[in-house]
Amino acid sequence: MNRIMQLLLCFAAMFVFAGCQKDDGSAGAASGTESINLTYSVFFPPTHVQCQAAQDWADEISALTEGRVKIAVFPAGSLTKAPQCYTGVVDGISDIGMSCFAYTRGQFPLMEGLDLPLGYPDGMTASKIATELYNKYQPAELKDVKVLYIHAHGPGILASKKEVASLSDLSGMKVRATGLSATIVEKLGAIPVAMSQGETYEALQKGVAEATLCPMETLKGWKQGEVISAVTDSSAIGYTTAMYVVMNKGKWDSLPDDVKQVFEQVSMKWVEKHGGAWDKADIEGKEFVESLNKKFIELSSEEQARWVEAVKPVIDDYVKVTTEKGLPGQEFVNDIKEMILSAGSVK
Repeated sequence: MNRIMQLLLCFAAMFVFAGCQKDDGSAGAASGTESINLTYSVFFPPTHVQCQAAQDWADEISALTEGRVKIAVFPAGSLTKAPQCYTGVVDGISDIGMSCFAYTRGQFPLMEGLDLPLGYPDGMTASKIATELYNKYQPAELKDVKVLYIHAHGPGILASKKEVASLSDLSGMKVRATGLSATIVEKLGAIPVAMSQGETYEALQKGVAEATLCPMETLKGWKQGEVISAVTDSSAIGYTTAMYVVMNKGKWDSLPDDVKQVFEQVSMKWVEKHGGAWDKADIEGKEFVESLNKKFIELSSEEQARWVEAVKPVIDDYVKVTTEKGLPGQEFVNDIKEMILSAGSVK
């Protein structure tokens, strides 16, 4: 679909959304201003807990602005697909967007460090670290948008169609992975296959992918537990996937100061709401897979050490590349490690 058609669909959706709202003039009368109608592109399906969290965020902003702000959420990539979400926000196809840094590898060289296999213990810790580090470094790679907040899932595990209990079992296996997790897969001796979560179920079902590196929640949230046979606890190399929530810069600049303040306040509160939702979803994902009688595999301490050593070059390469670009990659990694330690997550 070309950009003109995307814009036309966006305008049509905004018209329908506005027409469906009950408008008795009370919001305008109470605030003395016209309503602010915004569109929000989310790649998660509407049934996913993270899409529901996004809808709750939109509803909270509407409530706190007494209806002045109305945000129409477009789930499942219906407005812009996950890899095009960021550009869609920059170009005004959507006013707000949520997607993963990993889906456009190389576009966010410093922020990609959030996804490194540094031993994240849970989604709450990962989400807080991600937002705090953006606020600290404010990298130029995100200068074209207003960053509202960032959240990130719990530690990635390996879900596969055949049992994996050692690195040798992974040799040559086709594993779904994106961004830096694709490099993790390579270092583990497997073959990365890039695709969004929405494509993964069918890929596993048809054998295009033989495994997926993912948080536990995807096994229920995206139903992928139905098409795998075993889950390997690879949290020793616990990586995450960081997800941005950003707004079109011009749209942000046009907002009244009091509305901007509401966005800032709600967004900071939603970092923890998303983090908590990720952790709850991980628990539910594990329970879902258990209900399907899939096998869970614990790596021995010796095997865990082999996996940790195998992925160390991923971290070293990130530092090397960012340093060559004049970016503070080493400092970024050090901050993540220290924040994980302060969260009491390193055993």
